[in-house]
Amino acid sequence: MPLKCGIIGLSGSGKTSLFNCISSNRAETHKAAFTATKSNLGTMNVPDPRLFEIDKFIHAAKIVPTTIEMVDIPGLSKGGSHTEGNKFLTDIRNVDALIHVIRCFDDPSMPHIEGSVDPVRDKEIVDLELQIRDLELVERKMQRVERVAMGGDKEAKKCVEILEVYKNHLESFQSARTADVYEEDKKYIADIALLTEKPVLYVCNVDDGSAVNGNSYSARFIRSVQEENAEVILLAGKIESEIAELEQEEDRKVFLADAGLAEPGVNRLVRAAFHLLDLQNFFTAGPKEVRAWTIRKGMTAPQAAGVIHSDLERGFIRAEVMKYTDFIALGSEHACREKGKLFVEGKNYIVDDGDILHIRFNV
Repeated sequence: MPLKCGIIGLSGSGKTSLFNCISSNRAETHKAAFTATKSNLGTMNVPDPRLFEIDKFIHAAKIVPTTIEMVDIPGLSKGGSHTEGNKFLTDIRNVDALIHVIRCFDDPSMPHIEGSVDPVRDKEIVDLELQIRDLELVERKMQRVERVAMGGDKEAKKCVEILEVYKNHLESFQSARTADVYEEDKKYIADIALLTEKPVLYVCNVDDGSAVNGNSYSARFIRSVQEENAEVILLAGKIESEIAELEQEEDRKVFLADAGLAEPGVNRLVRAAFHLLDLQNFFTAGPKEVRAWTIRKGMTAPQAAGVIHSDLERGFIRAEVMKYTDFIALGSEHACREKGKLFVEGKNYIVDDGDILHIRFNV
């Protein structure tokens, strides 16, 4: 299953413009708030230059990057968890991570829904709406589990204790991800998929002139989230939209250079999302295709094989492994084998970022 990220933020923050920059599907953007009636779904290719370097020696029929699924959640608003935004919050439950877009630009043609640009306040509004929804979910589960706990069930009693921690934390206007709970005790909330438990990446949507160094809005916002130890990306939505419309790579390079950027901001966003969720890529390579696959760090060779197909994990025998740097330096599988740089690994092998795998299996 591909990684799925939900793009959230207040109406007018630039969420849908960002979605259009990174997704294969285009969504309609609006100047007015509350015009979206459903979430937009799309996919984006994850840029990984190593695919093309590998193919220089393989000359495969096609190159297949890994993908991320994107869900553009309609803009939230103060009180939205009880009104029109309630149905959209359900869409957030089904994503792996949140990309929270924060408006850090002035635009008289797009009045702010709250009357002024204030990124810290905007974040607090969205956080509160998600916290209110989470509190409802926690209280509902507590009601169900308390009846079992009253019958003397020890596991149910423990569950109530943990839910009480989350309840108090959410009532203090704090997000579930910062609750003081042991990792092993988070199993008690796994089934209710709390919105504020999901890891979050902040994107400060700045004006064109602030694409490199940011502005006073983004600086203030970054200071406000320092204690969260969260990653913040600066991104100029307008520039990114113009880059996305250019078809030729050379034209994109010229545009980026003129804007003082080394690469599109969406590339940095993808890397940050991978880091946030502890993800990495491995590769398969042959005459039919050179392909990237995404796994979580620490996965074994059979688990990685299962990402390709469940049969490969079920019938796993061994993995033939080449390191990316070795393959590029030597230029072929044969050369890697001759130089002792092709390794045969078993079921306990932990796959590294950039590994080139050939799975042997039997079902």
